Amino acid sequence: MSEKEREGSEYEEKRTLETSGEPAEGEGSLDWATERPFFVIQKHDASNLHYDFRIEVDGVLKSWAVPKGPSTDPSEKRLAIPTEDHPLGYADFEGVIPEDEYGGGVVQIWDRGGYRPLTDADDQSDTIASQIENGKVTIWLEGAKLSGGYALIRTGNGDESRWLLVKTDDEKADARRNPVSTEQESVKTGRTIEEIREAESA
Repeated sequence: MSEKEREGSEYEEKRTLETSGEPAEGEGSLDWATERPFFVIQKHDASNLHYDFRIEVDGVLKSWAVPKGPSTDPSEKRLAIPTEDHPLGYADFEGVIPEDEYGGGVVQIWDRGGYRPLTDADDQSDTIASQIENGKVTIWLEGAKLSGGYALIRTGNGDESRWLLVKTDDEKADARRNPVSTEQESVKTGRTIEEIREAESA
C-alpha cells in the first residue's frame, strides 16, 4: 500500500462519510483551482475553534490545525498541530459536520489559492515533501486574504516536537492587519460561520 493510500484510509477510518457529508477520495470540485499546487485554510468551529491550514502535496492535502489562525505579522509564531492527510476534494468542502461525527462542527472555506515553494526551482531534491520531512517548509501564498511568504517550522524532537506557522518578513507582511478577526466571510460563498450553521439547519 502506498503512503497516499495509507493516509487516505486513515482519513476515512476516522469518519462515516455518508453521514458527515465530507468528500471521499476523488470527490469535490477543483474547478476553482486555476493555480496548482494550491492551499486552503478552513475555519473549523468544532469543540475548539481553529483554522486548518492545508497544502497540496503529492496528491493529498498535508494538514495542520492552527488554533489562533494565521497571522500577517512576522513577529507572531502560531502553533500548528499536524493532522491526517485529507483528499484534494476537501478543499471545496464547506458545511456542517454532525456533532456525533469525528470533527463535528461548522467548516468554512476561509481562504484558498495557489502557492509556490520559496526554493530553487531547479533543485529537484528540495521538494515540499522533503521539506516537510526535514521540518521546514517555505512557501509563497496567493490567496484572497493571505499572500506572501509563510514558513512551517518544526521545533524540538520526538514527543517534544511541535510545528509553528510564521509569516515571513516581506512586502506582504503587515503587523497592523488581523484578518482572523476582521475578515469573517467565506471566500467560496461569502457566508460567515453563523450563516453556514443557520443555512444547514434550516
